[in-house]
Formats: sequence, structure tokens, C-alpha cells
Amino acid sequence: MAIQDFVSYRDRLVSTCSKAIVGKDEEITLIAVCHLCGGHILLEDVPGTGKTMLFRAFSKATGGSFKRIQFTPDVMPSDVTGINFYNMKTGEFEFRPGPVFADMVLADEINRATPRTQSSLLEAMAEGQVSVDGVTHRLGETFTVAATQNPIESYGTFPLPEAQMDRFMMRMKLGYMTRGEEIGVARRRDTAAIIEELPAVITAEETLRLRAELDTIEISEAVMGYIMDIIEKTRNDSRLNLGASPRGTIALCKAAKAYAAFRGRQYVDPDDVRFLAPYILAHRLHYKTAISREEAEETFRAILGEVSVPTEI
Repeated sequence: MAIQDFVSYRDRLVSTCSKAIVGKDEEITLIAVCHLCGGHILLEDVPGTGKTMLFRAFSKATGGSFKRIQFTPDVMPSDVTGINFYNMKTGEFEFRPGPVFADMVLADEINRATPRTQSSLLEAMAEGQVSVDGVTHRLGETFTVAATQNPIESYGTFPLPEAQMDRFMMRMKLGYMTRGEEIGVARRRDTAAIIEELPAVITAEETLRLRAELDTIEISEAVMGYIMDIIEKTRNDSRLNLGASPRGTIALCKAAKAYAAFRGRQYVDPDDVRFLAPYILAHRLHYKTAISREEAEETFRAILGEVSVPTEI
């Protein structure tokens, strides 16, 4: 395995997606990290910032099947997972897969679904399978969920519980484009048309091969100690009721390996951990006061800043 394979993987995804999505190379890289690690991502921002378009572009670049679920309060769990129906011709019950059976699933406005419907994604995201009428159906090996939600609007929404939030490897905000970027996008042709023309630049086989080779990326004792110092700090900090879970620790280690490989290194350094930690851990914590996403991340960054960074790795 050559480390250049990881760099090429990232470069192809970023260069392809950036033809449609302007100025979001870092966000594309983070989605690539999640996809390579087999994780899922929560895109949280105000309407119109390109959350849906970004994931559509990414799914085109990966060449996998894509399904979008528009969540509303009347969407039922079976609308997500699928149903068993009686086939009059064969005289037998058959399984009709729901939209969750795709390589890339966009869960649009997930906080508009009822808790029961939200939980129907829980098994799929955590175990890569769904159970319908007692029968388990496996999902694809490159199955990735990107859920979106609008943090401003609260009427008619159902906040995701901690157990569901913990299933997302990362949470990120896209933010607005720069003035020049927005002028360029406004003048060009429709973004949706550009996305439809994007080529598939990687394959599922390549993703699975590189995923298997992530174990060759090294995390030194010093960097592993730094990761655990951060985790333990969240579990003992007076500003928090609940710290990061072991799932958060595992996610941070996996993501750090992928991010280091994308940067052309065979080893993880503290900067990788420090950069990724807010995306991976901030949404997993339970704060003592109800605060916004921005305040939660600000609190976590303050906690992160109190942890000593190793000088030798």
C-alpha cells in the first residue's frame, strides 16, 4: 500500500465535487473521512447553504446508488426501512426495500421526523442492517448516511436524542460562501445540472480496500495518550453532565488515521486530533445548560484548549 493512494483518493473527490460545490474543500475532505471510515455525518446549518447539493455531488463522485428521504412528521419507519407485501401473483410475501437500501442516503431535515421514525435509522447506522418483521436485511458495505437539519427553526421539530447523535461520526456546519464565490455561483448555470454531469472518480472496491488499510496508519503512544486525555477531560469537566462515549474515542482514532493518510502521512500527529475533535466529539456531549450548537462547540473548544498537547510523538 502506498500512502499516495490515500492522497489520490482525497484529491479526486475534492476536485470533482468542487466543480459543483464552491469553496468547501475542507468539508468535502471531512465527508470523505467519514465515508472511508464507514461513518455517518450530520450537516447542520440554515437553509440554502448547499447541504443537500454537497452530498449529492459526493454521491456522484463515488459512483454509488443514491436515495433521498424527505422527513416530515407523517413519515413512518416502514417508509425508511421497507415493508413486506403480499404478491398476488406468487401468493407469497415479498420484501420491498425502502430508501435506506442505498450506498448514499440523504436524510433531509431529520429533526422533522417523529422519534419513532428517527430510531428506524438507528439500527441501520449502527449495525449496517435493518430488521423487518423479524427478518434481518444487510445493507451495502459502503452505506453512508448524511442527515441535515436546520438549527434555527424549532416549530414542528423533534430534537435528536443523545443515542441518535452518538451514531453520527461527525457534525459540521457549511457556512456561507465568500462574496466572490457567491457571485460566481449566481452567474453560472444551475448547480443541479452540473452535479448530474459529474463523473464517478472512485469505486466501492477502492473505498473498501483503503478502509482495510487504515490499520497501517500509526498512532503513537503519545498521541493515543493525548486522545485519552481529551476524552477523560470531557468525562470529568464541571461544565458537562456526560462526557464522550467509547464510540467517540473509536471514531476519533479512525478519523485521525484517515485524515493523516489524506495529508500524505503514515502516522497521526496531535494537529490531526486537535482539528478533528470538535467535529467528532462536541455533539456527543451533554452540557449542563441548554445551549446552541455554536455555544456547545465553543465550550468544547475551551475544554480542548485546557488539555496539554504532546511535543514529541
